[in-house]
Amino acid sequence: MNYKIPVLILTSILGGAAVAQEYQVPKTEWGVPDFQGVWKNATVMPFERPRELGEKRAYTEEEAIALESVVQQKFEENNEPLDPNRPPPEVADSLPPIGNYDLFWRDDAKFIPTINGEFRTSAIIDPPNGRMPERVSGFDERMRQLRASSGRNSDGPEGRGLGERCLVGFGNLAGPVMSPVIYNSHLQFTQSPGYVTITAEMVHDTRIIKITDDRNPAGEAHRKWMGDSIGRWEGNTLIVETKYFNNWHRLRGMPVENMTIIETFRRETANKLIYGFTVDDPSIFTAQFSGEYPLSRINEPIYEYACHEGNYGMIGILAGARKLEELEIED
Repeated sequence: MNYKIPVLILTSILGGAAVAQEYQVPKTEWGVPDFQGVWKNATVMPFERPRELGEKRAYTEEEAIALESVVQQKFEENNEPLDPNRPPPEVADSLPPIGNYDLFWRDDAKFIPTINGEFRTSAIIDPPNGRMPERVSGFDERMRQLRASSGRNSDGPEGRGLGERCLVGFGNLAGPVMSPVIYNSHLQFTQSPGYVTITAEMVHDTRIIKITDDRNPAGEAHRKWMGDSIGRWEGNTLIVETKYFNNWHRLRGMPVENMTIIETFRRETANKLIYGFTVDDPSIFTAQFSGEYPLSRINEPIYEYACHEGNYGMIGILAGARKLEELEIED
């Protein structure tokens, strides 16, 4: 199995070694880096860089503090008590600016953790503009046909999204490309000789990474929700090749059946784990793209995500659809 670490990710790894050269990575009793524990994947840093920032890879410390202050102020304003005598909201303005969840339930980030001392402007660092590459010719038309043939509907629970059906977490906390969501962005790493297991608190999705030089050819036939992950150690860095995702899964709305993701995991300090990713799918993108997320160690357990128990959302969605049919109103 041939692994290729992208130059920018490799530079980041080597740079991180220089930044934390005095840090001694803890080892398991069988001699590999110890990642075990619970790590939080939460940051103000977006997946793609805002277009107006161009190739600006990092904020200055002053810029980062100012951005964090704006985010924190936004939460404080939206957390103000509502006037009980306020008039009913207009339909277009019924959702608060911060989203359709009460802040009590959310756990959004309010800070920008650094990577190698940098306040990154986006998770993506390659291409230099921090954005996903252009799509291949014909991809947009293929997506339109895909949506037309398998669009979301309320005919039954099978017509709803995977997150609503509690099959996988909404968003991509467990992958493909492990990205933070609005709450429960916690990942528990468990290790044993020959395996690394990552459990996401959101819908308790679990990835099992097998440490080996050989990929089972049956992996393509048995496509997993989180993909088939094969890893190896290179010094203190875990390198993982993940592919053969379940055809129903998505990466930011895009199909993943032909996608391969090369991931890297390395401890920068005792309380920081750097997660790197490179996405390769010639059927969608004109080039690969790479990036990194900083994971922060927390001394808390993850909790059961009882997605279905007491959840009347699905019942309400389907009941609403039946009512619209009864009234002969198109959804």
